Amino acid sequence: MTANLTDNSTSVFRLSPLIRITLLSLYLALTVPLPFLAQATAAPTPPALLWVGIIIGFVGLYAVLTERVIVDDQEIQVTYPIWVPRFFRKGWSLPWSDIKSLKPRTTGQGGIIYYFLSQDGKAYLLPMRVAGFARLVKIVQTKTGIDTKDVRPLAQPWMYLILFACTLLLLLVDVWTINTAILGNS
Repeated sequence: MTANLTDNSTSVFRLSPLIRITLLSLYLALTVPLPFLAQATAAPTPPALLWVGIIIGFVGLYAVLTERVIVDDQEIQVTYPIWVPRFFRKGWSLPWSDIKSLKPRTTGQGGIIYYFLSQDGKAYLLPMRVAGFARLVKIVQTKTGIDTKDVRPLAQPWMYLILFACTLLLLLVDVWTINTAILGNS
């Protein structure tokens, strides 16, 4: 489901499930072998401490990936569930009438991201990894009158599919690594 209609004039856009699953899987693939390797190599860091760190990191990553964009007749806002502390991920809201323009910026990797510029000169990042991004951009154009025909998502789905496939291969290597660590310790 790309966007949920909560009433006639409010739409909620959540982070794409493909992106969420890919990033959570990659995190697990990169971190889960560490406690096993620490135990197999008698590393000075105890495996239990690594497990605690992995769990805290997973919860933090999951919190970041719960971002939602809510648009209604008055504003666009980026929010997080109530359980995500505001000091960790604050979110923002911007009334449609306060949006002066949408400015592109080049990233260090050569991609293009967009910022809403408000009447008072503040910049707000246009969320580009939501499911239903094309619909979100149409709503932005309708509500602000800004031409958005050239606005494209930062990363295409095929990029995340490739990353997910590589993550699955890494998970296979992880199974071998963990198995070797456990058998080597027996």
